[in-house]
Amino acid sequence: MERTKVIFGNAIPACTRSKAERKKKSFIRKYGNDSYKVYHMKASPAPAIGDMLGVSELKLCRRKEVSFNEKSIILGNIRMGFGHYRIAMALASAAHALGYEPYWFDLSSFEGTTCSKLIKGQNRLYSVGSRLSQKSALFNKAVWEKLNCEGFRKLSYNACDQKTAELMTPVFRDIPKDVPFLAAHSWAAQAAVHAGLKKVVNVIPDNWPMALHLAEGALHTVQTPSSYIGYRVLRGMDGERPLQPMPADQIICTGHYIDHELVSNIDEDCKRRIQRTSRRYLLTVGGAGAQRETIASIIRQLLPEVKRRRAVILINTGDHSDVLHSLVREIPQMKKYLREHIDDFEETKRFAADAYDGEISGIHAFCHSDIFAAVYSTNLLMRVSDVLVTKPGELAFYPVPKLLIKRVGGHEAWGAVRSAEIGDGTYECSSPGEISAALSLIQNDQGIVEMMCENIRKARDCGIYDGAYNAVKAAINK
Repeated sequence: MERTKVIFGNAIPACTRSKAERKKKSFIRKYGNDSYKVYHMKASPAPAIGDMLGVSELKLCRRKEVSFNEKSIILGNIRMGFGHYRIAMALASAAHALGYEPYWFDLSSFEGTTCSKLIKGQNRLYSVGSRLSQKSALFNKAVWEKLNCEGFRKLSYNACDQKTAELMTPVFRDIPKDVPFLAAHSWAAQAAVHAGLKKVVNVIPDNWPMALHLAEGALHTVQTPSSYIGYRVLRGMDGERPLQPMPADQIICTGHYIDHELVSNIDEDCKRRIQRTSRRYLLTVGGAGAQRETIASIIRQLLPEVKRRRAVILINTGDHSDVLHSLVREIPQMKKYLREHIDDFEETKRFAADAYDGEISGIHAFCHSDIFAAVYSTNLLMRVSDVLVTKPGELAFYPVPKLLIKRVGGHEAWGAVRSAEIGDGTYECSSPGEISAALSLIQNDQGIVEMMCENIRKARDCGIYDGAYNAVKAAINK
């Protein structure tokens, strides 16, 4: 079905449609067109989360070697940063807890396909822009913030993406049309709809409405009421011009997408945070090392507290070992207290299990070359941490006390607003002075973490963290 001409009843100008066609043709010249091919799938346990969450990873093979049943749920996603993988893992966890069998379907992982080559090419461009935005304040203000906040917001952007998604459908040929399909990225949702799947749920991230995330034909889920209203009216997606609204039966507000292990253990985890006398900080470094300088300044500020055994630092650099090494070179004083946990996920799991009830000290750095282990390590470490220090991306929605540092891209600003209003995190601390002041307060005033923990419990009781369960149920019932 042609989905570029009209989006939710809003006609797209001919010039935009022509641009979308040209863009698709340019991708074909660059990445090829495999629409004539038939791809088959096999399933095997996903790394790291396969046994823990019952997740099977779908891979290409010569003939069809997988069958689906009434308990099967497919998790469509792509690797673009960690956020979309994080959402897909939360959905997998919820699906597993509800008795379903999740299948991991990463469109960027199917080597040699047009779909994979196209997505990886776009991801490289996004990564370059993200890193450059952290190095150049001028580029960040003049280009990156505007692109992430306003450029991706336009309905014309979605029109172009819809045309591009037509190139991603061949990898769906082994997928039954009636299997529930939860997409943690709009490209996966758009491609699934183009491929004719009937139970597609488009799981929208962030808290800032952008046309980038639309996939007409799918059921859309959002995490917050403000996001729901913004998407209903397609807020600002064609400048000041009012648009035909998104129909009410195509979008629901589910709550935050959080893993079952975190939601079900909120009371016990918060109890331990309040009882601890040595404050534990979990620092996440994403975006291929974005905000490394900020993380370094936080480590320097906390080092005296680490020395006095009044603070413990946990650092997860994901799959970026170079970031970890550069931090150690920049802060040689941390070597005395540092223990590295590199590419041993079983050891990381043991560390988290021991730290839950036991004492830990010093600085612990985690890095895993496997993307599944790199992302899920943060989940394990959150449960044994008192404060999560992170930019206001998807982690801003998680039920753990948070110190939110400067965003990477304007679309993340409203994630910090959401956390601050719920009270499970700070506002966005965008300058070194703000970060230092908030960090000092959290370290020296036990009441701050206690307040955030109480707010987490209240939010849990209101169902705010039930988004992953609700998204899974929506896919089953669609």
